[in-house]
Amino acid sequence: MNRDAARALLTAVAGGAVDVEHALAQLVDGYEDLGFARIDTDRALRTGDPEVVYGAGKSPEQAAAILTSLASAHPGRAVLLTRADATLRAGVRTHLDSPDITEDPEANCLAVGPLPPQVGRVVVVSAGTSDGPVAAEAAFVARAGGAGVVRVSDVGVAGLHRLLAARAVLDDADCVVVVAGMDGALPSAVGGLVGVPLVAVPTSVGYGAAFGGLAPLLTMLNSCAPGVAVTNIDNGFGAGVFAARVVRRVHGGAP
Repeated sequence: MNRDAARALLTAVAGGAVDVEHALAQLVDGYEDLGFARIDTDRALRTGDPEVVYGAGKSPEQAAAILTSLASAHPGRAVLLTRADATLRAGVRTHLDSPDITEDPEANCLAVGPLPPQVGRVVVVSAGTSDGPVAAEAAFVARAGGAGVVRVSDVGVAGLHRLLAARAVLDDADCVVVVAGMDGALPSAVGGLVGVPLVAVPTSVGYGAAFGGLAPLLTMLNSCAPGVAVTNIDNGFGAGVFAARVVRRVHGGAP
C-alpha cells in the first residue's frame, strides 16, 4: 500500500464506508508470502520508496514473481529489479505480462510500471568510463524515484579541466552523486565546487592496491570537503535512492 491508498482507506473509514477492523487488517498485514520470499508491500507507505528486487542470485521465475507482487501492490508506479544481467533480464521478461517495462543494459536494471513525472535535478558524475555501470545504476534508480537526471561522465581528477567545464551543470543540481574508483579523489573536488547534498560512491575499479574499492572508500570517508556522504562500494542503488529522496523533499514530488 502506498500513501495515496492509505489516505483513501482512512477517508473511507472516516466516512463510514469501511469498518475499522477491515481497515486494520489492510494496514497490519504489510507483506505477501510467496513461499520463497516475503514481500514488503508497505515499504512505500513508510519510506516513499517501494521495495526493490535485488536480482543477483535469483532465478528469473523468482524475480518475476516478486516484481508481479510489487506491481500489484503499487500499480501507479514503477517497481525495480537491480543487479540483473542480460540473461536474468531476458528471463524475467518472458515471465511478465506487463507491456510497461523500462530497461537499462548499462545499469543492469529493469523497471516494471510507469515512471513518475520528473521533478528537480540529480547530476550523476563519474570519474571514468569504467565507472559507468555504477553511475548508470544510480541514475536509473534516481529517475525511477521521480527525479530528473543528468549524467556527466569521464571527468576524473587526472584531467580536472573536464570537470570545470561542467560547472554550469553542477550549479543547477539539487543533489549530486559522484562515482569514482582508483584513488577516489573526485568527490572532494566536486564537493569544493557545490553547496548541495553530495553522495559519493566508491567503485571496485582499479589496480591491486585499490583493494576492490576499499582505497577509494577510505579516501571518500576522509574527504576534506564538508558535506560528503558515502555509500558502500559499487552501491549506485543506495546513492540513487538518497538523491531521489533529496529531490522529492526539495520539490514536493510524489512519495
